[in-house]
Amino acid sequence: MNKKEVLELRKKQTKDKASFSRVCGCYVDSGKNKILTMGNTFLSLDDDEFYKYLDIAKKSLGGKLGNNLLNLEFPLEEEKPGGCQQMLMALRDSDLKNDELLNTFYDHVIDTYDNPGNYLILLYLDNYDIIKKGSDNASIDESEEVYKYLICSICPVELSKPALGYKEDENKIGSRVRDWVVGAPESAFLFPSFNDRSTDIHEALFFAKKPKELHDEFIKKGLGCKPVMPSEMKRGMFEQAVRYATDSDDELDRRMVGICMDLDEQAESLGKDLADFEITEDNFEKVLRDNDMSDAQAKKVRKACTEIFDDGPVTAADIVDEKAIEKRSKELGYKELEAENERLREEIEKLKKELKDSRQ
Repeated sequence: MNKKEVLELRKKQTKDKASFSRVCGCYVDSGKNKILTMGNTFLSLDDDEFYKYLDIAKKSLGGKLGNNLLNLEFPLEEEKPGGCQQMLMALRDSDLKNDELLNTFYDHVIDTYDNPGNYLILLYLDNYDIIKKGSDNASIDESEEVYKYLICSICPVELSKPALGYKEDENKIGSRVRDWVVGAPESAFLFPSFNDRSTDIHEALFFAKKPKELHDEFIKKGLGCKPVMPSEMKRGMFEQAVRYATDSDDELDRRMVGICMDLDEQAESLGKDLADFEITEDNFEKVLRDNDMSDAQAKKVRKACTEIFDDGPVTAADIVDEKAIEKRSKELGYKELEAENERLREEIEKLKKELKDSRQ
């Protein structure tokens, strides 16, 4: 899925546009015991509950694509009977009304998701009537397809913090009763994917609140997919590789800024977002050489980045962090300005000395 497709689904998560038909869930304690299961027609929820469940669904599609949101592809064996993809297909096609399938899924998550605390597994079902768009990207009042999908959100459930509060029945300030509170999702996935504004049963979109805590174990065993390296990790590996071929921090800053600006300009010239601009290995080496790297240095960096390219398609967004580069560019500009000021001061002192000597 690309940025526009994710945004299209996120925009639906409002009171007026939400079309979820059902929400189901299972509360699990720290001992991996199912404490309760529940299921409701989404539109029958009280307003307070409606907005809270809607907020969780929206956050399950939040963050940056390639970093918090990762496209996962199902291996062929997972699409055969008994595979994870087949289980999700059956769950979706049951309209979340088959208790046996639901409990099988909850047990599967409990067995494959590593979490030492209490958590809530939520399942949403939606039928999105995709409105056809014309060549000018304007909507045409004509249905193209009904996209039927699930969102699964896994939310931590933690005790509220101890605090003082007003006890109305006793008319006094005292210790507030602590209760178990459902937090924002730490992991989630959407199935099937919404690729090219259409159903793609061969892929899922995975959400990680913290990319450094990806829950690889669940991606592998829970979804049967190969984990994907988040952009944050790719950027770190790339910068480390460039550092190996660089003599100083200032030179590293100049090269990183130059490389990222080149990639940004290339994407812009093609009318693409950074997340949609794929970097080939040949293009990658050329960009390195264009930023004062010798052929030997460029090959050295390319070799150090083998793991990044072996992980799958690499986009400019995997390399370019626009905010970090902007900050780096400013700092580099300040350093260069200070160096120029120092050069001018030395030149002035030299001229003063020459003038003084000429008068003697």
